[in-house]
Amino acid sequence: MANATKVQEYKDGLIKQAEELVIKEFPETIVRLNNLLETPNFKNRKFEDVHQNLNIPVPDPIVFNSHTDLPAAKKTKYDNSISQDGTRVYVLPSGSVAINKHLVELVESVKPHIRKLVEDSNLMKMWISFMIPKIEDGNNFGVSIQEDTLAEVQSVETEAATFFDQISRYFISRGKLISKVAKYPHIEDYRRAVHELDQKEYLSLWLTMSEIRNRYCALHDIVLKNLDKIKKPRTTNATESLY
Repeated sequence: MANATKVQEYKDGLIKQAEELVIKEFPETIVRLNNLLETPNFKNRKFEDVHQNLNIPVPDPIVFNSHTDLPAAKKTKYDNSISQDGTRVYVLPSGSVAINKHLVELVESVKPHIRKLVEDSNLMKMWISFMIPKIEDGNNFGVSIQEDTLAEVQSVETEAATFFDQISRYFISRGKLISKVAKYPHIEDYRRAVHELDQKEYLSLWLTMSEIRNRYCALHDIVLKNLDKIKKPRTTNATESLY
């Protein structure tokens, strides 16, 4: 009985916490995210502002003496090593290639909001699950609203978790491109590809913050419109709709 009492206390506390989250904290979060999106880090920032010097100089061209006297086999082998293997990189002459500090700053500001959205949607998911009554015949219209709302919350939770994956994939892709720059320093396309990838990630981070704000707005809206049905799903009125 003691364990059952503790479980019920946990459920009651979670229900109270979730209701306060939706009614009080969600509006505060939406306003805070709106203000953050209006800061110079996100609003009207030029793509050039997020560029980072790669610190990989273009080496001076090597002037070869005429090797017309070399055997054909040696000439072919030498030419193939240049065209296929690129430059063997043992050490970079100017030191290591730093990460893009501008984007890392944005990543560190975005990640806490991603985590908070995952945690909040998980809490809401448990809250709605606790509100679903036992299965029985009769009026289940309110239950269907609960289930539809629960599906929306689960979708937000899944989408928020993918934001972390997008960030890690950016760093992996950038590292691969920089290794190409180090191996083929004379090819400008690889250097340009790094800049384009940085610009894309900046836009992605802005979009992520906007989507987090939008998801909070959507969850707040759908729950408030259907709060009575979520808390008391079974009534005599079966003519209402989800929206």
